[in-house]
Amino acid sequence: MARTAALAAALAVTVPAAGQNDTLFLTVDRLFELGMQQSLQLKADALAEDAVRVREQGARAERLPDLSVGLRGGFVGQPVVFRQGLSDTYRPDAPEWSQNYAVDLSQPLYRGGQVRHSIRKAGMERTLAALRTATDAADLKLSLLEQYMQLFSLYREQDVLTRNIEESERRLHDIRRMKEEGLITNNDVLRSEMQLTNDRLSLEQTENDIALVSQQLDIMLGLDERLLLTPDTTLLHRSIAVESYDRYVEEACVEDPTMKQLRMQTEIARTETALARAALRPEVSLYASNTLARPIARTMEDLYNNNWNVGLSVSVPLFSLYKNNHKVRESRLTEALRHNAEEQEMQRIRVRVRTALLRHHEAVKQVEALQLSERQARENYRIMQNRYMNQLAILTDLLDANSVRLDVELQLTAARTRVIYTYYQLLRACGQL
Repeated sequence: MARTAALAAALAVTVPAAGQNDTLFLTVDRLFELGMQQSLQLKADALAEDAVRVREQGARAERLPDLSVGLRGGFVGQPVVFRQGLSDTYRPDAPEWSQNYAVDLSQPLYRGGQVRHSIRKAGMERTLAALRTATDAADLKLSLLEQYMQLFSLYREQDVLTRNIEESERRLHDIRRMKEEGLITNNDVLRSEMQLTNDRLSLEQTENDIALVSQQLDIMLGLDERLLLTPDTTLLHRSIAVESYDRYVEEACVEDPTMKQLRMQTEIARTETALARAALRPEVSLYASNTLARPIARTMEDLYNNNWNVGLSVSVPLFSLYKNNHKVRESRLTEALRHNAEEQEMQRIRVRVRTALLRHHEAVKQVEALQLSERQARENYRIMQNRYMNQLAILTDLLDANSVRLDVELQLTAARTRVIYTYYQLLRACGQL
């Protein structure tokens, strides 16, 4: 017993109660702002964008000339001259050291469009990386909002349970008084006490759930994980204007980040086809070089010799005629495959938009129905409470009426949060989140 008491005391010291933690009021805009700042996935996307941007700069650098400077020096062995066949040798005087200084320049003039298409492809890959970032950001916002909506329901449940416990305590006081007057049996007192205990346990569980959901969001937002987050309840009562299905589908086909990615991938496939065709064309380059060397290579005189040349180089890759044809065909098939993926995504967009729109309308109608049910449940509870106090109903009927009232109130809060969440799902499906 002493050991158990010591453990309980230790837990009481190390684990603070939820009500003792600091709270932070958090709006949806601030939620999204902090979430995007702290997201490791978005940071990885930013690094990927930087890598693609550097790749694009490298592709543009291919238009610049190739310039090289060479310095070479070494020991010259004794040359041997054969005057007749391999006989009558002669060893001329020659310097022992050689030097060579060279500057070479090559400017590409035409490569069949490879440089131009490579730059275009790199630019589209940079745009594609930005679209991936936008897609991940939209998914992150929806994920954060889902947990944010849980706080609405949990805080509402906390309020409902707290109010219900207060009413249960007052009812228990009246029941005990009626029992003392001999109007009811002790069974009603015991059942009321059990109901009150259950409500208190439910309240404790709800407060723990608030702490856990807050901790999850705190970690994702880079906040102190002991903070209890308080959501903006005005969001539940904000008016929402919903447009037509066709309008949302039209916007989704234009603005949806996934659809934009697929279109960009199709354009990249077209560019790869153009690159494969460019490999079949000749390459034209302008070259120039200057060389200063000693000794003179032919006479081995220990003198400096300088020569320069300028010219035009034309190279026709004949091997590409029978090697790159397969790459061209493969690129065309890849392009057709990407276009097919676009059409499939169009079908999925229509389904997502229709689902989100119907679920939103469904949640709105559910709120309207539950508002009426809430008024009816409250009136039913009031009637049953009066009848019980006047000994016209049993305690079971009163507790059932109270349970129905609690259930309807919680369902109404859940329906209101669904209205907001389904609306943001609709925005996500249309690429507006």
